[in-house]
Amino acid sequence: MKRNSLGKLIAVMLIVACSSAAILAFVYNLTKQPIKKSQDARELAAIAEVVYGGFDNDPFKEKTYIATPDNKERLILFPARRNGIINAVAIKTSTNKGFGGRMDLIVGFFLDGTISGFRVIKANETPGLGTKVNEHKFQEQFEGMNPKKHVFKVKQDGGDIDAVTAATISSRAVIDAIQKAYDAYNKFSAGI
Repeated sequence: MKRNSLGKLIAVMLIVACSSAAILAFVYNLTKQPIKKSQDARELAAIAEVVYGGFDNDPFKEKTYIATPDNKERLILFPARRNGIINAVAIKTSTNKGFGGRMDLIVGFFLDGTISGFRVIKANETPGLGTKVNEHKFQEQFEGMNPKKHVFKVKQDGGDIDAVTAATISSRAVIDAIQKAYDAYNKFSAGI
């Protein structure tokens, strides 16, 4: 290949690469805000589902960050107010122990730490197996449970919680994320 042809080839490849990068950056900036709004709407819907008695405030405007007891992570706490009084909280938590890796959850707690519910808002679990942690049958057993007063493990590990059949890893991951939120909430509420 002649030196002149090689230079032209490199120039063309450089132009294509720069153009592609510019287009990707443009599309990213164009879609970033709608994606964020969609994510916020999904989280707000999950908060509304897990907070008993509803709320009349904007939990997003009042959110605060709380540290896990080991201070390695910060979770997001959303206070739920009715008539100006906090009656429950929702906490965005996560775990990396899912079968498919990271799982993000919104967990609702009454002020005494009793679970009012949870929703998985992001996960990569196996369809038809691990995704069953999203089903009401699995989720309802957590409602009214307090990790301090129950053996907060799956029954295979000597606990009080029925794991999803063939998805014990996903079930354990949900428990791990909820326990992390519970521990962070207790640390936070003890400091108030």
